[in-house]
Amino acid sequence: MLQTFLPLFIMTFGICLFIVLMQFLWRYIDDMVGKGLGIPVLGEMFFYAALFLLPMALPLAILLASLMTFGNLGERLELLAMKSAGVSLIHIMRPLMITIGVISIGAFFFQNNAMPVVQVKLYSLLYSMRQKSPELDIPEGVFYGEITGYNVYVKEKDNKTGLLKDVMIYDYSEGFNNARVIVADSGRLKTSADKLFLVLSLFNGESFENLKAQASTGAKTAVPYRRESFSSKEILIEFDANFTRTDESFMANQYMGKKLNDLQTSIDSMTVRLDSIKELNAKSVYDMSYRRSFSKPRRAESDMDKTSQETNTDSLVNKQNEPAIIINFDSLYQAEAPSGKAALLVRAKSNIESVKADYYFKAATMGDEASKVRRHMTEWHKKFTLSFACMVFFFIGAPLGAIIRKGGLGMPVVISVILFIFYYIIDNIGFKMARDGVWAAWEGMWLSSAVLAPLGIFLTYKAVNDSVILNADTYLNALKNLIGKRSGRKVEKKEVIIFTPNYVSVLPRLEKLANDCASYLQGHKRWLNYITFWKQGGKDQTAEQLAEEMESIIEELANSDQNLLLNKLMDYPVIGGYNQLNANLNGKIGLALGLFFPIGLPIYLLATYQRKLLRHDVQVVQKTSLELEEMIKSLETKN
Repeated sequence: MLQTFLPLFIMTFGICLFIVLMQFLWRYIDDMVGKGLGIPVLGEMFFYAALFLLPMALPLAILLASLMTFGNLGERLELLAMKSAGVSLIHIMRPLMITIGVISIGAFFFQNNAMPVVQVKLYSLLYSMRQKSPELDIPEGVFYGEITGYNVYVKEKDNKTGLLKDVMIYDYSEGFNNARVIVADSGRLKTSADKLFLVLSLFNGESFENLKAQASTGAKTAVPYRRESFSSKEILIEFDANFTRTDESFMANQYMGKKLNDLQTSIDSMTVRLDSIKELNAKSVYDMSYRRSFSKPRRAESDMDKTSQETNTDSLVNKQNEPAIIINFDSLYQAEAPSGKAALLVRAKSNIESVKADYYFKAATMGDEASKVRRHMTEWHKKFTLSFACMVFFFIGAPLGAIIRKGGLGMPVVISVILFIFYYIIDNIGFKMARDGVWAAWEGMWLSSAVLAPLGIFLTYKAVNDSVILNADTYLNALKNLIGKRSGRKVEKKEVIIFTPNYVSVLPRLEKLANDCASYLQGHKRWLNYITFWKQGGKDQTAEQLAEEMESIIEELANSDQNLLLNKLMDYPVIGGYNQLNANLNGKIGLALGLFFPIGLPIYLLATYQRKLLRHDVQVVQKTSLELEEMIKSLETKN
């Protein structure tokens, strides 16, 4: 098993890693193109990206490899030979289960120990690549604005000599209102030795600039300017073309650069900090409420108590814990003059805006702290989800391959991609829900595992019991039975007949069967009362008796040597599959289910349609029985 699985696993892992790496490349292609990055930097970036994408490629590789392994064994009938020898599917899977267990444990240690280092280096490198200035390549015929503070236009370039022709430069480094315009017949552009400046050499041109700063007001005053003609001129422009690496210490202190123990420590400390912020904010909200601002204590009897209360007019309860007297806002407002009312409204609006801004600030602070806690918690759970996903995908792929029995890269690849896309969508939904605080962190991060784990258990159970759950003929036959399109009856002439049918005894049975069919058609209409149907539990005892009698007659007449008689037996329909949705229900349970209208009505309508098909089959049985009766009578007459 290992000799079959391991080569496939290595191959599929390489393919899956290459695919996700190409997806990563297309995502960040804009940050790499046109920056003049060297091969060592790009190689380092791809190396860290491959390690970073390993958790995405590993489950898919396990799913595809296990599916191909057991599909190949089933297609070559090797799996059938092992089962015939008494080896169960679980015993066949045992070596691979141990291997996948080792891989899952290794994936956990990789997530905990190596992934923080990989993420810090990769994100630091990507940030450095974004910050690097683009490689200077001025196009022809358009304005080039990648140089900070300058717009450069070149009509034509000589790629051999590097000469720029018909150059126009807008220098707005001191502001758009004080821009300087330079035009030149030709020029050259090069980088200084330390790659910190651009040296622009211009020939045969003119420059225009203002002599004083223009006022931002709308005054229409003339602004003096200076015009300069030159035969040669050099301009020094700050332009850092070096690749500078960002300090990794900042990334290392984030959630992405911490191990399991560090994450737990950070979560505990940040949770305590968040709780303290909530407590302080709650106290601040109460202190700023209208109850603290618009209440005064009850007037005391003594002057000392009066003085004491005047110093505590901002509280609801005085020092002696006496109840406060709440002022009527409407009466105070109506007592004021119009100017006083306006002043009160302005003051109230100002206070409300101040309180609103303070609340928004507190909410933003709490939101940032809560977001940090959630990101640490999602990263904590991510350490375990990869290992569990590897096990789940194995228990999906291995039994699925044993069921479909198709190897190669055809059907297994299609099924694997569909399942992995479903897993990826569910996993991203859960992650975003946990990150945004809609769900708890453990609910969002384990959502995909919780959805796929039952599927793995179900497929393993079906594969161990040799189920035909993925056999298309099974579903096709079930659909045919549901709509009444069943296969016809097949009766062949026997080469050796041991018991010749007794035609004399069969004739009254055929006559009785025809009469019973007529009585059934007369007493069982197409429509049945809804309540009566559910009281009967969907059972039809009379139809079952007719089917048993028909099969008994067919079994006896199948020993005949008359071809016409055998051909007529094939006209009998196969009665079965009707009213089976609730055939095992008793009257009380069936009636209770029927009263549950949304479920009972569709079942009743389906049973009514099947009742119509059953009546048609009974009519065919009646007709065929009468024809057989006439054929047997004619045979008896000839004999």
